[in-house]
Amino acid sequence: MLVKEGETEREAQEFLKVEENVKYNENGTPVKRLRRKARIVQSENIAGRSFWNELPSLAKEVGGFTEDVDKINPEYVRFFQFENKLMPSTWIVVRIDGCHFHRFSEVHEFEKPNDKQALNLMNSCAVAVLEEIQDIIFAYGVSDEYSFVLKKDSQFYQRQASEIVSIIVSFFSSMYVMKWKEFFPRKELKYPPSFDGRAVCYPSSKILQDYLAWRQVDCHINNQYNTCFWMLVIKKGKGKSEAQNYLKGTQAQEKNELLIKEFNINYNELETMFRQGSLAFWEKDITMTHENTASVETSHRKVIVEHCDIIKPDFWEAHPSILDENPPTF
Repeated sequence: MLVKEGETEREAQEFLKVEENVKYNENGTPVKRLRRKARIVQSENIAGRSFWNELPSLAKEVGGFTEDVDKINPEYVRFFQFENKLMPSTWIVVRIDGCHFHRFSEVHEFEKPNDKQALNLMNSCAVAVLEEIQDIIFAYGVSDEYSFVLKKDSQFYQRQASEIVSIIVSFFSSMYVMKWKEFFPRKELKYPPSFDGRAVCYPSSKILQDYLAWRQVDCHINNQYNTCFWMLVIKKGKGKSEAQNYLKGTQAQEKNELLIKEFNINYNELETMFRQGSLAFWEKDITMTHENTASVETSHRKVIVEHCDIIKPDFWEAHPSILDENPPTF
């Protein structure tokens, strides 16, 4: 924010340039670049015309004011807002992705090709999102992404896309920071992560399942490639470009043979979470208690995390209530 409190205009407009690491070379050396850093100051009144007119360079960016802002008709300002409601009676999927997570994982020295604690941190954040937003009935996550499915008849934030996406992204990001020490007690969080998000509507359960199957196929493809890539880099000492060229054009079977012959790794025996990702969903939890001579059954919902195949119908047949358009209440 630019402000004015006894400062000259030049001082109020000043941006400080600071040097930051933006990425790392193959040999691990950081690449530094200068980036602008805004100053934070204070102003008695930014609603008045005089504030903006006295700072011509700032006014040029946002446009001049012909009258004091506090005299503008509120209806005139609201005219520029628009409705962005998502289609009714459709499954809403909000997919979030980590921003610049390659850099984030390098700075925080995540284990390659998969850091189990980092993945469990993502899963824990997803569970927290489901517990916070009851309209989310299912979530699928892999690496630095998570897809959250809201029930078909959800009226969460009146189905306004920007509100739904922003609340899920911001809550997930906040939980990531809050839970960091729980999963990395001896590792400092050097800077907070950021995630982007988008909302897509799917009209039928079949199309929704196709979307989720696509994400799980992508999980397998990426994990198989990354496992081969990092084994070549870590175990064989190849450079990153050299490893990329070595794997270029190889098929799934060739990658499996490489892992077995060169590294004695059976890809199908790697942890299921690495190969198939993670599912978070609501399930009925039944508890038996004894009162006098009678047994009393109580039930409540809880969020569980599993790692299994969602491409085949077995999972959906075992959990029909997930995609039930009129799920039972517990």
